[in-house]
Amino acid sequence: MSSSRISAEQYQRWHIRDCVRCGRRAGKAANWEGAICRSCCERAASTYGRCPGCDVQRLLPGRRHDGTPICRDCAGITRSFFCDRCGFEGRLLGGRLCERCTLTNRMTAALDDGTGRVAPALVPLLELVRGMDKPRSGLHWLDNPQVPQLLAGLATGQIPLTHQAMHELPNWRTAAYLRDLLMSCGVLPVVDKQLLHFQTWLHHRLAEHANSPHHRLLAQFSRWYQLPRLTARARARPLTSAARRFASEQFTHAERFLAWLDQRDHALAAATQDDIDTWHAQAHNSHKHAARAFLTWAINSRLMPKLALPPLRTPNTGQRITQSRRLALLRQVLTNEQLPLRSRLASSLMLLYAQPASRIARLSIDDIIQDDAGQIRIRLGQPPTPVPEPFASLLLRAANERDNMHTATNPDARWLFPGRRAGQPINVGTLRTHIRQLGIPSTATRVAALRQLVLQAPAPVIAKALGFHYHTTHRHNIDAGGTWKTYAPGDHAQ
Repeated sequence: MSSSRISAEQYQRWHIRDCVRCGRRAGKAANWEGAICRSCCERAASTYGRCPGCDVQRLLPGRRHDGTPICRDCAGITRSFFCDRCGFEGRLLGGRLCERCTLTNRMTAALDDGTGRVAPALVPLLELVRGMDKPRSGLHWLDNPQVPQLLAGLATGQIPLTHQAMHELPNWRTAAYLRDLLMSCGVLPVVDKQLLHFQTWLHHRLAEHANSPHHRLLAQFSRWYQLPRLTARARARPLTSAARRFASEQFTHAERFLAWLDQRDHALAAATQDDIDTWHAQAHNSHKHAARAFLTWAINSRLMPKLALPPLRTPNTGQRITQSRRLALLRQVLTNEQLPLRSRLASSLMLLYAQPASRIARLSIDDIIQDDAGQIRIRLGQPPTPVPEPFASLLLRAANERDNMHTATNPDARWLFPGRRAGQPINVGTLRTHIRQLGIPSTATRVAALRQLVLQAPAPVIAKALGFHYHTTHRHNIDAGGTWKTYAPGDHAQ
């Protein structure tokens, strides 16, 4: 009996061809106007528009002689691209089902509560995911083997539908994304994202120190001091990633200080002034700032002697760029169409209005205001600030062409810079990277912009309009040698 398997030579002779579209030598996936490779075939099954041959808006898998996409009927393609279940015309997967129907099948199977139906509490999650603009993103998400396991655990009740249960999951990154989706569709109550990140991080960090002699002390510091303050701040306004990172640094440097005391054979309750002075002399300035909260809390809680804490040196943030360099950078980001639109918008907000990345990230499209006369304003403080051209056009265009709007996470997001996580704006660190990649030094740029602004208007006016504290603009006014030093703060409208 001959073998049914073909040899490599036979495979090369029967299946490998030069693709007539991209020229690449690869396996043949279709034979329309010639041999078509799999990549070009998948790209064709995702190309939509108005067919120039029949003037119908539909899938355009074919190509005219000049490369213009056309529909299957005009191209003479006999393959059907219609889903056998819903009739959608597009890329078909197993069982001749479209991506959305395939995603629905996989989600339904993953959310089975053991009775052959979707767990009732998780129906909103199913509706959210299968309704996403780009179902292929949902399929890629389900390809992560951890995701179906988590979904099955939630559906069968092995994992309780609570924030605490999500904290305790070992694969916390996957769990964090799923938790964002659960909050977005109303299955879990909405809690500040950064606060949740810190709570999850803290849970795992304390678990690592379960057998440490410092476990109880660190747990008290985090639960009695850090969490109440972060929770109160989150009620007032959303926490930034910087606030969450600093809380983590506070905890980490509390650990390190206690370990340093152990090396000196001193317990916290027996720490001396010499311990404090020696550690302060050796520690990096940023470490001193991070550990100060723990030391202050320990003294106030009478867990260590009442020792004198040396004053902290404020880091110098007075660096800046020249006004001519600032204007050159602004001209570059406003006129260079080759640069990413999101990066241009964020950089312009920093160059024009001295806005920090943490505040830029949390702007929403509702902060853009257009009056009856067509004047564009942006709400950075009160009153909203006028937006000059050509930045006004760039701002409106960016608001209409936002990224990350085609996944289950952000179908109705109001953020000006939507993030990848459900209901969340772009990560501040990511935004800073986008700005830095355009050659813009954030701190120096903001200092230069703010000092130029306070030379043009009184510091209290700039502070109120752009969302700064009066003391900040007043300090920059003095540093810039401004002429508004005697301008009294307050309401001057009357």
